Amino acid sequence: MLERERALKGVDTSIPNLARIYDYYLGGKDNFAADREAAEEIIKLAAAHGADVRQIARANRAFVRRAVRFIAESGVTQFIDIGAGLPTQENVHQVARRVAPDARVVYVDNDPVVLVHARALLTDNPGTIAVRGDVTRPEEILADPAIRAHLDLDRPFAILLAAILHLFPDDDLVERILAPLREALPPGGYLVITHAYTETPRPDDPELDQAAKIYGRTGHGLMTLRDARQIEAFFTGLTLVEPGVVPVQFWRNDDPYIDPGLKPGGVLGGVGRAGG
Repeated sequence: MLERERALKGVDTSIPNLARIYDYYLGGKDNFAADREAAEEIIKLAAAHGADVRQIARANRAFVRRAVRFIAESGVTQFIDIGAGLPTQENVHQVARRVAPDARVVYVDNDPVVLVHARALLTDNPGTIAVRGDVTRPEEILADPAIRAHLDLDRPFAILLAAILHLFPDDDLVERILAPLREALPPGGYLVITHAYTETPRPDDPELDQAAKIYGRTGHGLMTLRDARQIEAFFTGLTLVEPGVVPVQFWRNDDPYIDPGLKPGGVLGGVGRAGG
């Protein structure tokens, strides 16, 4: 692992990286010492509140897989995964193509490390591309020539925003991100969101404050918990697919086993459909 770290040019491995921290939660190997140290700090802080961060991360990924499968089964075979993060097992294109072999997928991220890994993975996947884009500039993503050449945005497509909006504490900025994305969806298109949440605000919680500071070291923003009402509002103008916005482990989960480390908190997820 040390040789790989030394060989990775242009990347400061002494600074924790959000995508690599998440990779560590999922049991991946594309992470460095600083990432693992930050991740372990978060794991311990979450454990003080009875939460298992690793299980929450895995439940989040499982939700994304189920949502993608549901959308592909509905006949929509175009996907834009914004803030895609490092490739892992059962990526969006793999899940979608199991249902629809002709599915086309765009991974969008502003992290050069993520893009290097994604492009390496996608060498033999002509229906899938990875492009650099900033979620805070959604109009630029939608206008990207590579994306428009790869997808037909006049036909239904799905936008995925998994575990990314909670990095932005400014509610107005989140709405500026979402509004053009919702508007761009043609009838029959889908918006998929997962977001860390809280049932009751705990502004004076020292563990949560410390966790926010750790995530802040990544340069990607502080972790911001929102409640279910706020997250449901992200789907304004769309029709929520049943069962609505719920803890990710309960969304259309046909697996009768729910890990006991997962309480009905952690991350909410939902899928909205554009009308018409």
